Formats: sequence, structure tokens, C-alpha cells
Amino acid sequence: MSEEYRAKVFKSGNSLALRLPKALGLKEGAEMTVREEHGRYTFEPADRAPRKIDVSKFAGKVPWLEPRTYEEGEFDDSPRDWHLLGRDDAAE
Repeated sequence: MSEEYRAKVFKSGNSLALRLPKALGLKEGAEMTVREEHGRYTFEPADRAPRKIDVSKFAGKVPWLEPRTYEEGEFDDSPRDWHLLGRDDAAE
């Protein structure tokens, strides 16, 4: 069964804010997504930012893959068909 709470809207700087009851269990600083549909408001926790992957633990997992040297990392320019872009000056 769901609970019903009352909350108060107040002015905070140049914005309006909604004071929510502690009983909801929200943490300070939590980001929420607020939706309005036909005059009804719903809110839910915002999606978390994607976590960064630590690739340092992958070193050595593919022993046949050797790190490239700086010299090996240089590539020759591949030919481009600049005329396909319709620009005569692109090849200059």
C-alpha cells in the first residue's frame, strides 16, 4: 500500500523548490527526474552517469597483442577522393 505525504513549495533564490518529507528516504544531493503530464507531477531518481572503466587490469590478458611503438603508430595519408565532395579546392 502506498503512503501519501504533503509537501510545501517555497521560493529559493529565483527558483521554486519542493520540500519533501524525510520519511521518503531520499538522500541530500540526490538527483531526481521530474515529469509533468497533464498537470500531474512524478519524480524518480535520475539515471546515474555511466561509470568509467578501469582498463589497467586488462594488461596482459591478450599476450599476443604487443604495444605499438611511436614509429609504428605513424600512418601514411590514405588517398582521398576529394572531388566526390564537389570541392575543387579540397585537394590543394
